Amino acid sequence: MASYAEWAARFRVLLHFLLALLFFIFAQPEPTLLPAGALVVAAGVVIRAWAAGHLRRDSAVTVSGPYAHLRHPLYLGSAIILAGFAVVGGRLWLAALLAAYFVLVFIPVMRYEERARLALASEQYAAYRAQVPAFLPRLRPARIGDASSVRFNFNLYLSNQEWRGAVGCALLLLLLWGKMLWG
Repeated sequence: MASYAEWAARFRVLLHFLLALLFFIFAQPEPTLLPAGALVVAAGVVIRAWAAGHLRRDSAVTVSGPYAHLRHPLYLGSAIILAGFAVVGGRLWLAALLAAYFVLVFIPVMRYEERARLALASEQYAAYRAQVPAFLPRLRPARIGDASSVRFNFNLYLSNQEWRGAVGCALLLLLLWGKMLWG
């Protein structure tokens, strides 16, 4: 029987779509909140893009780019994106829903992925985990192997399909802008 974290990992993309639909229905974007929130969303998208341009899924541990600062830069980017949409939504209960979504979906998935990495490369990942915090970034990058010479790879960004999330965020922001103008 699959654990809750495995279930959340498996169905999180579907859950993202359902959350976006619910959010769109109930959001009340305003002329001052939408651009401010969109800037926060864009910051989260940039962090996720940076991480995706370093993430090598065929490797047990990625230690370059943002991964030298924190173990879960994709999830930090997601948290920032959710915070931006919380601003755009214009309703306190929607912000609370987005925060609860992060806690109930992303945190268990982060823990699940950590267990998987430990099982795959226990010594290497344990050493990485000892130097790099999970979610709040360290200011100076950890020096692990020759990772400092690894640069952002746009083809890796594309193959990790992170562009789909960026397009989804942009589309939702455009729909919310339309809702604000004509809703």
